[in-house]
Amino acid sequence: MLDQTAKRRLPARPGVGYKPQHFSSILADPTPVEWLEIHAENYMGDGGRPLAQLRHLAERFPISVHGVGLSIGGEAALDRDHLARLKQLCGWLDPASFSEHLAWSTHGAEFLNDLLPLPYTEATLARVCAHIDEVQDHVGRRMLLENPSVYVNFTETNLDEIDFLTEIAKRTGCGLLLDVNNVYVSCTNRQTDPGDYIDRFPHDLVGEIHLGGHDEDADDAGAPLLIDAHGSEVVDPVWQLYARTLARGGAKPTLIEWDNDVPDWPVLAEEAARAARILDGVPA
Repeated sequence: MLDQTAKRRLPARPGVGYKPQHFSSILADPTPVEWLEIHAENYMGDGGRPLAQLRHLAERFPISVHGVGLSIGGEAALDRDHLARLKQLCGWLDPASFSEHLAWSTHGAEFLNDLLPLPYTEATLARVCAHIDEVQDHVGRRMLLENPSVYVNFTETNLDEIDFLTEIAKRTGCGLLLDVNNVYVSCTNRQTDPGDYIDRFPHDLVGEIHLGGHDEDADDAGAPLLIDAHGSEVVDPVWQLYARTLARGGAKPTLIEWDNDVPDWPVLAEEAARAARILDGVPA
């Protein structure tokens, strides 16, 4: 793997997921946002307004590229055309960070518009590591791997999720992206303690943190069922878990994710401002 150093690293301050409807507002007053994240698949074309806007923003802000379509955990081989487009994007953009999900979204020739969880087994571990090695070698840069949102337990799972993620990082040299909302969602659905998860997480491997909203539902037995929806404000328990995360691992680049029912810029900026206030309280 070629370990390239980006022109600008992500600051340990708030960023937001970029949406084109916010382009003018961001240029007029980005406070308190100091970096932006894009979904890679939205910028793999050859030109047009999206790439022109991104080039303009990249002159002013560090950019993080977040992939949603590689299917790192899929059983099939990685899509070589997708990898080539990803390499091209990262080549000209030279992002400050590149990340993907611990998930799968393909089956045969079919692409599923979702990020589906995996059983944690030795076979899955070997497959995910092989795919991450391939991605890092092909794209020529280190990637971060995001912890998933989980809604069910797999009977074949025999490895702890944190041990699974830590071993992946050890074998491949990748870093980790800690999605605090995903921790809260998964632990609630599994009826485990999200605080314990945060306390045990390898914070030295974390290169970026995500925060987002979720939907609340109930399963057939009436137990709480949370859905990682990215369509609302971050809830207070997740903010509290975020503060606990920073107390354990220190200040980290923190993204506000809001991908559905996207609000006007002032609403998103206020979410980033709340993250900034919590970051301000972290000892240097």
